[in-house]
Amino acid sequence: MSELKSLKIDKINLDSSTIIDEIKVTYQHYGKKIKSNPVVLVIHPLTGNSNVSGKNGWWSKIIDSGKVIDTEKYAVIAFNIPGNGYDGVLFKNYKDFNTGDIAKIFFYALRKLKINNLYAAIGGSIGAGIVWELAALYPKLIKNLIPVAGDWKSSDWMIANTTIQSKILDNSSNPIEDARMHAMLCYRTPKSFKIRFSRSFNKEKEMFNVQSWLIHHGNKLKERYELKAYKMMNHLLGSIDVTRYGSSIEEILSKIDSKIHIISIDSDLFFPIEEDFLTIKIADSIGVKIEHKIVVSDYGHDAFLMESEKISKLLKDIF
Repeated sequence: MSELKSLKIDKINLDSSTIIDEIKVTYQHYGKKIKSNPVVLVIHPLTGNSNVSGKNGWWSKIIDSGKVIDTEKYAVIAFNIPGNGYDGVLFKNYKDFNTGDIAKIFFYALRKLKINNLYAAIGGSIGAGIVWELAALYPKLIKNLIPVAGDWKSSDWMIANTTIQSKILDNSSNPIEDARMHAMLCYRTPKSFKIRFSRSFNKEKEMFNVQSWLIHHGNKLKERYELKAYKMMNHLLGSIDVTRYGSSIEEILSKIDSKIHIISIDSDLFFPIEEDFLTIKIADSIGVKIEHKIVVSDYGHDAFLMESEKISKLLKDIF
């Protein structure tokens, strides 16, 4: 596993008018040297982290030696979203942050690493939202913009889900477990549940296997995740909005220099594909070309983690 490294950013002015004197940003570096090789930035999903490659890397089937994002060819940088708890950094004032703030922090961190441009920025779920935020704020930074199973804004559906998650996290006696069980209903699909469980019953546990599976996922997350981290990340998920600074999405898309490659999951209940179709329609109306690639899967949102072979095929032409 790549070593966890850190750097410090001074005087961060958040959109909420909160000033943070110093913030620690942690990251992992995989593959080639930064100085003389193309750099790929990877931004993790809600309960993920910077450990994207190698033995326990959550995207190691996509990012590794000989994989589609080849660490023998690229310098791969993966930041931890501040407040995700993986590095011990947690915030009580998590509501003061939004995903635009996170994008600014990452930009300053890239500058500290003397990275002035990126061959690609790729992220899944909330990570996709943050790569959109980066491109909107710094339109010349990224050559290939690759949001996967994510969007440039939190839809009404997303805001509704994060509101329910927030209520569970604030009010439940088992907040992490209960919130995770609820979230799994958005990460997967009814069809995937039917295929996997088919109303099978566990006589030993005296419950349906789908119930046992949900409880397992809740307990598993509690073992590795902090409540403050979950609250922070859930809040950020509901804050994605590249238009918050006053520019329309048409104006933003027209200024982004990147080649935009949107990867959607056809069965995604969390970031529905219809939202990506709308973005592409808007882009077409102003003469901006977006390459739209679709993963056909029964798994729903989690296909970006589970369908590595399909994702790899869609990324092949870019990398």
